[in-house]
Amino acid sequence: MIVWILFLASIFIFLALDLGVFNKTSHVISNKEAGIWTAIWITLSFAFSGVIYIIYSNNYIENPDHLKPVAATIKFITGYLIELSLSVDNIFVIAIIFKSFRIPQKYQHRVLFWGILGAIIFRAAMIFFGIMLIHKFSWTTYIFGGFLIFTAIKMLVSQKEEEFQPKKSLIYRALKKVMPVTHHIEGENFFVLRKSMKAATPLFVALLVIEVTDILFAVDSVPAILAITSDPFLVFSSNIFAILGLRSMYFFLANMLKKFQHLEYSLIAILAFVGIKMLLHDYVELPEWASLSFIILTLVVGVVCSLNSSDNGSTN
Repeated sequence: MIVWILFLASIFIFLALDLGVFNKTSHVISNKEAGIWTAIWITLSFAFSGVIYIIYSNNYIENPDHLKPVAATIKFITGYLIELSLSVDNIFVIAIIFKSFRIPQKYQHRVLFWGILGAIIFRAAMIFFGIMLIHKFSWTTYIFGGFLIFTAIKMLVSQKEEEFQPKKSLIYRALKKVMPVTHHIEGENFFVLRKSMKAATPLFVALLVIEVTDILFAVDSVPAILAITSDPFLVFSSNIFAILGLRSMYFFLANMLKKFQHLEYSLIAILAFVGIKMLLHDYVELPEWASLSFIILTLVVGVVCSLNSSDNGSTN
């Protein structure tokens, strides 16, 4: 229990420092600043894998799957890379939402901060119930696996589907029925008073849409990491590190998403792989390094093909 308390306390201390110290004043996040924070979060995430090794070496936490320290470490890294790679689509949707509601760049960090705080709570709930289902009803593993394969196939055949339009979404329409919505940015405020009534600003609308879409993305990502391990701490910690690094990654990659056009196929391959892994878990047991190697290789191939395609397009 002490490990859980320390981990959660560390998360909320950093978030408090983030909003109260590092980003106390709203400002435009430069590519340099975003790049530095992206590198910091990736470094911290891989450094935490060393902490995982120490925790599981000394039995500082409950180990329901009886994992050896090296296996636990590899599973954490694998889960983190899966969550990080699946965040690429999330970044693209966030960019669309900000553009649709015309959120100035200097306020985008504030929206993402509260969005990630909410995402941590929702992910924790989904992970808890997902693990509980797998432990209580082992056959749910097949449901999760089939769902991931279905999602991969859907992504493959729906490459040219209609672009997401936040202002036409059910979330936006439902909010307008509950309370007034202003069409103007009121500083960094989420709510303002209009004729003695509380009205939501575009910042709150964007936050709400981002929150709900993150829950939808979690429907894919949580089962994906459960294919790697059902250890609660490994699933939660790898998820959280990916989520915490999502903000800086958004500001770093938002303007370069078109350069990684083939990365979508890497995500499809990863979802299909973990889906098949879940379906065959009773018959085939892959070593931890095999899953990690496949995911790294798939991501590298996707990035390299995208960069080569981008370079060829720029020279023509």
